Amino acid sequence: MLLLSRYFIREMILPFLFSLLMITFLLFINFLLRAVDRFLGKGLEILTILEYLFLNLAWIIALSVPMAVLLSTLMTFGRLSEDNEINAMRASGISFLSLIKAPLLFGITIAGLLITFNNFILPDMNFHARLLSGDIYRKRPGMNIEPGVFLDNLPAYSMIVGGKSGEIMSDVRIFSKGKQEAQTSIHSKTGTLSTLSDAFLLTLYDGEIHELENKDYTNYRRIIFDTHKILIPADDILLNRRDSSNRTDREMTIPMIIKKVNGYQKKLSVVQKRLKGSFSRILGDSIIPLSLEDGINLVSIARDSIRSDTTLSGGVLKKKERQLRSLNRQVKNEFGLISSYQKGKNKYTVEAHKKFSIPFACILFVLLGAPLGVMAKKGGFAVSTSLSFGFFLLYYILLIGGEELADRNQVTPEFGMWAPNLVLLCLALYLILHTIRERAPISILSFLKKERIPN
Repeated sequence: MLLLSRYFIREMILPFLFSLLMITFLLFINFLLRAVDRFLGKGLEILTILEYLFLNLAWIIALSVPMAVLLSTLMTFGRLSEDNEINAMRASGISFLSLIKAPLLFGITIAGLLITFNNFILPDMNFHARLLSGDIYRKRPGMNIEPGVFLDNLPAYSMIVGGKSGEIMSDVRIFSKGKQEAQTSIHSKTGTLSTLSDAFLLTLYDGEIHELENKDYTNYRRIIFDTHKILIPADDILLNRRDSSNRTDREMTIPMIIKKVNGYQKKLSVVQKRLKGSFSRILGDSIIPLSLEDGINLVSIARDSIRSDTTLSGGVLKKKERQLRSLNRQVKNEFGLISSYQKGKNKYTVEAHKKFSIPFACILFVLLGAPLGVMAKKGGFAVSTSLSFGFFLLYYILLIGGEELADRNQVTPEFGMWAPNLVLLCLALYLILHTIRERAPISILSFLKKERIPN
């Protein structure tokens, strides 16, 4: 049995690696085509571009691994079934459940590695990828000076040069722009441009400066110079790298998420305590309404009660109605906070469960792919890819839908993230059962044919 397990694992490793490389490559190319616009005209160094692509490779791998597990399982069992090796093993007395023990162990191992990756590597890479993406987005196009073309991305100037030979520019013309006290134009025969740590230094030679005040057009100045230097701030031209401690939900490890969820829970407790105190003080009841509608209904019932109380004087009645109006406003405000805090809590709770539910899907994909491969009896890449894409698309749609519903507080985060896995488990058990019984799954078309009454 040990020999058989080694055989199955050896047969799965190469298809898994091949599938992982192919899927990762396709997803990476798709990402690259969409991200190329970020780099165009930015004047970025090649190392910066490679760093950005490498950082985004993390989420691509996290998405590719479950698909690769399903695809490799389909290819392995399809090939073994096509070569009648599965039939030979079962004919020798080995049950189908025994055959999938080794692939299941393989899936569990991949799931464990993916959990580690999702918790310790992926958050940091997502975090730095987001920071770098923002830095690239804010960076203006670099100072690529071309003769006869206006350079208009400088903070306070526009510039055009007549010619350029190496580092030497000729016939340099500079014009001020924006709201300034005076309109300035500068013309020099030659000039050079050098880059400092956080600025550009423009050195002009043999030229003149023309200044015209905006408030008084009669005030004109002409200055002739041999050398004139202009320091141009480059905060938005050079790529400035930020260091931020603020992380989104997908950039946090499990301890970070737990801390964030506990923070939201404390805020919810404070709001609920305030509501309890207000209801106790005004209505004499420490009940906490479960929803905004319940709170408004309780206030409405209390208002009807005091209005029907004939023992209350006019002054006391007005005072209690003012208190109820204040309580009604508080209920609306507090439940607005509760809704906001609950959505924030759900958002991070969803991410915590996702770090485990997606890796767990690797195990389910093995259970699903094994009987599918036996039934298909095709171990080719095309057939396996078609089947795996369909099932993974179903899983991904359910996952996205569950996440969206959980974020909106329409379902619990636990249900939203684990319901797709439950669907996969049901499908896998159904297919395994029919494979054990050596029966094809029930076909709707065949069912309809059986029910058709002949004329």
